[in-house]
Amino acid sequence: MDRLKGKVAIITGGAGGIGKETAQLFVKEGASVAIFDVNKDGIDAALTDVGGDSKGYVVDVSSFGDVSKNVEQVVSDFGHIDILINAAGITRDGFLTKMDVQDWDKVIAINLTGPFNCTKAVAPHMMEQGKGNIINVSSVVGVYGNIGQTNYSATKAGLIGLTKTWAKEFAKKGMRVNAIAPGFIKTPMTAKMPDKVLQMVIDKTPMGRMGEPIEIANALLFLASDESSFVTGHILQVDGGVVL
Repeated sequence: MDRLKGKVAIITGGAGGIGKETAQLFVKEGASVAIFDVNKDGIDAALTDVGGDSKGYVVDVSSFGDVSKNVEQVVSDFGHIDILINAAGITRDGFLTKMDVQDWDKVIAINLTGPFNCTKAVAPHMMEQGKGNIINVSSVVGVYGNIGQTNYSATKAGLIGLTKTWAKEFAKKGMRVNAIAPGFIKTPMTAKMPDKVLQMVIDKTPMGRMGEPIEIANALLFLASDESSFVTGHILQVDGGVVL
């Protein structure tokens, strides 16, 4: 307990899935949490479960103006920002030859431009205070690719590049930047996948199961805490061995 006592964290996509699980865990560990999500009803429901010192903000992460305005509001509400978790993400799967350009643009806007916008808005505050911690939620498909996920894989690979670049840019400012690369996790996103596909994934995973959201949240907690104070530019794969 209290591994994040006194810290303020912004969690994008915090109304559900990994984001919500992380918000709950961070509050239990003493953090104040700002949930960024585009879904107002989802935010309201999540805040009931998260409890503690948490507040919701309706934010379109693909809009820098919207992100910047809400980041300033978080600073006004909580006084400072210590942690940014870029967890918001969507899928619009399809083979390249059948993928609509709009589906490419939408996934890029949320999954890649979103973290750019949020980090660009938060970084000056962290630089001014001389410390900060940014964690991007990538994916194993960003490392190894995946059939039918041209857009999603591209964004998750992009996040790995951003993580390593930002780690170099911000280290002298007292800031750390890392990423996690989850495997297949039980979330509303994977719940939409056909049972046959899910079973194929489980069969390919040495641990013989899908991951739980709390297992990703625990990894994020480690990277967000001072226990990882000498870790930056790292991509932590939490995948049950699926890529071995």
